[in-house]
Amino acid sequence: MRYQSSYGQGKLQELQDAPGEYYQLTEPVTPDELLDIANAMAMDRLSPGVALTSPEQTKRTLSGLLQGMEREVFGVLFLNNQHQVIEFEVLFYGTIDAASVYPREVVKRALLWNASAVILCHNHPSLSSEPSQADRRLTRVLCDALALIDVRVLDHFVVGATVTSFAERGWL
Repeated sequence: MRYQSSYGQGKLQELQDAPGEYYQLTEPVTPDELLDIANAMAMDRLSPGVALTSPEQTKRTLSGLLQGMEREVFGVLFLNNQHQVIEFEVLFYGTIDAASVYPREVVKRALLWNASAVILCHNHPSLSSEPSQADRRLTRVLCDALALIDVRVLDHFVVGATVTSFAERGWL
């Protein structure tokens, strides 16, 4: 069965009778095409209505989207009260080692999407997934700002060579 999606131009085939989800390429692809396919698959997993059921699932998806970017970006997953995706947006683009994040804009977007919860994420182009003190301060400011409008911050993921979860470290 061909994988029905908006990417790969028919170059990706879902394997039948395989445990889990496995795919095979049906035509040669360039490295850029392969990255495009992976990116599109990650975005499919963040489609509106998709329930984020585990931190591992979210880590894998965000890693596919943010790993390897040349500059720092900051994104937000806006969720409903059942932790289903309403929207994923990259809100801020930075330089190779920093992105300016404005809490007012994050709050504005949460109100626009009528979110009841969010998951914050950003990448480190250096591939270090260790959160900086600035990352921790920003997360606290965002938690406080979003709490004023009854929006919970479920996690903040830092994507480098691996993915670090603030919630798993007990920082939220």
